[in-house]
Amino acid sequence: MSTSKHIDKICCMVVALAIVLGMLFMNAEAFGIETKPQTLGYENRLFDTSKVHAVDIVMDDWNSFIETCSNEEYALCSVVIDGEAFRNVAIRAKGNTSLTQVRSLDSDRYSFKIEFDHYDDTNLYYGLDKVCLNNIIQDNTYMKDYLAYQMMNEFGVASPLCSYVNITVNGEEWGLYLAVEAVEESFLQRNYKSGYGELYKPDSISMGGGRGNGKDFDMDEFEGITGENAEGEMPNGGTFPGGEMPDGAFPGMGGNGEQNSTIPEGGGNMQLPGGMGMGGEDVSLIYSDDHYSSYSNIFNSAKTNITDQDKDRLIAALKSMNEQTNLDACVDIEDVIRYFVVHNFVLNFDSYTGLMIHNYYLYEHDGQLSMIPWDYNLAFGGFQSQSDATSLVNYPIDSPVSGGTVDSRPMIAWIFGSEEYTEMYHTLMAELMADYFDSGHFSEMIDSVKAMISPFVESDPTKFCTYEEFEKGIDTLKEFCLLRAESIGGQLDGRIGSTSEAQTDKTNFVNADHLTVSDMGSMGNMGGGSRPDGMGSNRGERPSMPENGAESESTDAVAASYWVSLPSTSTETDGSENSNSQTPPNMGEMPDGMQGDFPGEPPDGIQGGFPGGSAQESESNNTQDGMQRPDNVQGGMNESVPGTVSANKEWVLLIISVLVLGAGLVFAFFFKRRG
Repeated sequence: MSTSKHIDKICCMVVALAIVLGMLFMNAEAFGIETKPQTLGYENRLFDTSKVHAVDIVMDDWNSFIETCSNEEYALCSVVIDGEAFRNVAIRAKGNTSLTQVRSLDSDRYSFKIEFDHYDDTNLYYGLDKVCLNNIIQDNTYMKDYLAYQMMNEFGVASPLCSYVNITVNGEEWGLYLAVEAVEESFLQRNYKSGYGELYKPDSISMGGGRGNGKDFDMDEFEGITGENAEGEMPNGGTFPGGEMPDGAFPGMGGNGEQNSTIPEGGGNMQLPGGMGMGGEDVSLIYSDDHYSSYSNIFNSAKTNITDQDKDRLIAALKSMNEQTNLDACVDIEDVIRYFVVHNFVLNFDSYTGLMIHNYYLYEHDGQLSMIPWDYNLAFGGFQSQSDATSLVNYPIDSPVSGGTVDSRPMIAWIFGSEEYTEMYHTLMAELMADYFDSGHFSEMIDSVKAMISPFVESDPTKFCTYEEFEKGIDTLKEFCLLRAESIGGQLDGRIGSTSEAQTDKTNFVNADHLTVSDMGSMGNMGGGSRPDGMGSNRGERPSMPENGAESESTDAVAASYWVSLPSTSTETDGSENSNSQTPPNMGEMPDGMQGDFPGEPPDGIQGGFPGGSAQESESNNTQDGMQRPDNVQGGMNESVPGTVSANKEWVLLIISVLVLGAGLVFAFFFKRRG
């Protein structure tokens, strides 16, 4: 009787507990519970930075694909990453100015995007949806992008993961690239969990050869724009604010469009009339009014599905940020300051703080804005071939905008509009100098990476520089960064001016005149490296890749190799519809001799997914110095991939809550009957 007497209270408590648990699971952040980034699985695989990874692209007609790369259209391929094969994957060329430049060099070394879920949205690489393969153009060091992203990540900024990959195509050597995590859904889930906010990639300049921005751009036209002779027009209809382009508006470019070796007083703070850059006001993140059309370069570049409510929230955040009111509500204060600490150290003027005002992602969540870094191959003075090493090394940390004023960039202006935030910026800058440079961590890291990638650079058949230029470039980069850290230390303690105005006195400048900035690579030296026989820069001289139906010893060898590397997947290839509306041509088919079903036993050393086959053990003959590949290549083709996280994780938690509630009801019913 005692049990039945209190059963109603017990049931109410169970129901209440179930409801509270459900609300807590579904709205953890709203209740102030700190959430941590997700671990999806790909982070410690492809983006393990302790080794150079092996990526083989297997494609039926690679030569035809290369001929049409400038169209940036996706094509079907398979990729083998460190011995694991993934089929029904999409590949296309990528780039803005780099796409045009590769063509102008008669080279085939394009940058690529690999999209795992293009044809089937369940097809992922351990949770990763897309990866960029950067060709490392204009960077003799092979390390500018890598170093910037590593610094950002280690300093607590949400930024892409990256690692080095040695690419082969149908088994033939292609070159050393940098694999960079695409800033898309997987990135957002990894950094912000499944309840992430909205993502934008603002841009308004028609430059390069990439999708959207940059079609039909001619670099010769760009470099021909002059000061007195300019009529205020850019190629493709763009204009300079205020009309004429002033002499030296680009770092390293004179009034007649010629490269020069001078940078204005104060370390190169270039300005256009009115203090604006070449991008529109919206890409500068300037608030103008409440009309959606005033922010078309932001909203048209949204990477997530946005609503009018999202637009209203972003505009309201821009307004508050521009007015510098309620900053903690409209800006992720520490995250943005950490971003600019690293960004201003590496001197990337092909960015938000440069003349072009692009190459950044804008992230918004619950009305708070933050920045995500992107594209640093022209950092360290590489943009427009700046050549005054001493001015660059001493570039003022409190006047970091080139091509405009600090006030013309609201996302950074608020830092210097408040003593509190300026002090926070200086404190974090000192932290970076102490932890990354004074500690010796930077020197150890760059020496280690150089040792790891050097053999691959030396044998890289498509590289844009010679091996000697690589060695010179990376040694210059190391010394440049150490001198930059020394100068920033002087700026923080007051020995060196930290603003353009304060740098009229150069007495205590750190001297870097012995360094040649272009040794690190720049817009002015887009190649010139020698290539082994058979891989010349002329596209007509490239080696013939195995084609479908080709009958040669090399093709047979590739076919034999990839029979064992491409087991059939859980994705049906009989022509039935999949969950994605896009269907690849000839889905499931590989070049002749490389079909999806593999009768009999796979060759020694290969495991998994072969009908009628068994696993054998043998030593791998696909190893190179500095690159680890498994002795037994595993053939797991995305089937129950460990580490993959569903975007609907909340539903799992809700189901748990419902089960708790159900258990409570069963408990109530059972004891009611006994009572």
